[in-house]
Amino acid sequence: MIEIREVKTKKEQKEFLEFPLHLYKDNPFFVPPLYGDEKKIFRKDYIYNDTCEAVYFLAFKDGKTVGRISGIIQKVSNEKTGERRVRFTRFDTVEDFEVAKALFEAVEAWALKKGMDTVCGPLGFSDLEREGLLIEGFDELSTFEEQYNAAYYGSFIERLGYAKEVDWTESRIYPPEDKGEKLEQMAQFVMDRYGLRLANIKSTADFIKNYADDCFDLLDKAYEPLYGTVPFTEKMKKMMLDNFKLIIKPQYVAVILDKDNRVVSFGVCFPSIAKAVQKSQGHLTPAAIVRVLHDLNHPKIIDLALVGVDPEYANRGISVIISAGLARMLQTDGVEYAETNLNLENNYSIQNQWKRFREVKHKRRRSYIKKLNEQQGEASND
Repeated sequence: MIEIREVKTKKEQKEFLEFPLHLYKDNPFFVPPLYGDEKKIFRKDYIYNDTCEAVYFLAFKDGKTVGRISGIIQKVSNEKTGERRVRFTRFDTVEDFEVAKALFEAVEAWALKKGMDTVCGPLGFSDLEREGLLIEGFDELSTFEEQYNAAYYGSFIERLGYAKEVDWTESRIYPPEDKGEKLEQMAQFVMDRYGLRLANIKSTADFIKNYADDCFDLLDKAYEPLYGTVPFTEKMKKMMLDNFKLIIKPQYVAVILDKDNRVVSFGVCFPSIAKAVQKSQGHLTPAAIVRVLHDLNHPKIIDLALVGVDPEYANRGISVIISAGLARMLQTDGVEYAETNLNLENNYSIQNQWKRFREVKHKRRRSYIKKLNEQQGEASND
């Protein structure tokens, strides 16, 4: 007998947060989020409470926790697209189809109760969260920014009537054969042609003070047409800067300015802390902090976090300047390669950018969609 229970108590919240940690405890490819950050989803002042409504469910079998799922109504996204969608996220289950079925039926019934007609995902509160179901690359280490899941998740979801909506690919990027010499020449040509220059970023504080707001504005313009994105709120900006200011390093940031000192493109990479947080299951213990600091100062892998180009410059070859900057980062002592994180498969501008490097596409993620009908809700309530 499978029991689905909406998360209400502190104990249930703890079960919800810790279930994937137990499920993937011995999996060498799973990288947990920071536990302290994830706990914030249950706070009354959580930054997304103004723009979203969420529900959390746990599945139990024989008195044991066997699965979890969350549903989100992203009101800003629905207003932007004119749709009535619920996003599913934080879906994890043991290898039991009936558990997955019961969890999704709970989210679908909740969606119908709230007047929604579609479920899609995995998508979080915004694209700053982990998104997409891993469908290729199960034997690859996850990045800190993205979620790992077992191979059976996809087959379960498809058996429940969900179909592909979009795919993302992820690539491992190595320096070009010529170590970026051609990229440097091309980048200089573009900068000279359009009167552009690279900002001189002296420190993390300098970047945040002088360029962070302009970069967020640029991202809103550049990402507006992309799947699942919503505009940055002031709370989102603050959260992002609070979360990442300790791992932003000036040498892994490139900001491109025009002749009026306006930001027209930028790229931010983070030294990977994936392995540093694995052992502590996302808890920042003293030992974990030591590992994180070591990896920040001596990175072997760098993760591409954000890349933005002003639409006005999208067809002027400006991406080659970011590529040249990445090529330089890849030649830092000790750095072996970069992880792109998620790139929409039909975002050809970013997909073509990696052809300038030695690229290995090694992961694929998918967002699913399912249209609901009233009969489903009635059946779930019987």
